Amino acid sequence: MQKPTADVVLIALTPPAKVGLYIDKNLYKSYILHEQISESLSPLFEELFAEYEIKNILYAKGPGSFMAIKISYIFLKTLSIAKNIDIYAVEGFEFNKNSPIKANGNNYFHKRDGKIEIGFLDDSRLREFELPESFEITKYSKEIEPLYVLPPI
Repeated sequence: MQKPTADVVLIALTPPAKVGLYIDKNLYKSYILHEQISESLSPLFEELFAEYEIKNILYAKGPGSFMAIKISYIFLKTLSIAKNIDIYAVEGFEFNKNSPIKANGNNYFHKRDGKIEIGFLDDSRLREFELPESFEITKYSKEIEPLYVLPPI
């Protein structure tokens, strides 16, 4: 029996990570990953590959947790090579209506006039990341290198 074709969206910039499974461009199933991204990505994708033929993956390339971004990028780049899957990327602001994104301590990434900056902000402006209900993969970039606003520590 042929597996259904699907696309995946991964948002792993701040905990918990969110993963969406899309069939015919519409959100079919979503997953919340409460464990460390390094521990939860592989088992989830093993499950997804067992049930679906994954064609494309879109991920939030930053800004956010440096470690989560690095792990996501390396994991997805490996999948793209090993399984011939197309990877696309977009800034995390796409998934939280351009709200600030937690950096470290009381610092937040925010986008102003097309430029990403870091500064102190109150939590009242924060919005959770949301998986889109539907999307067109081809409108996203194939430039998938992580977006590091600060040098990795």
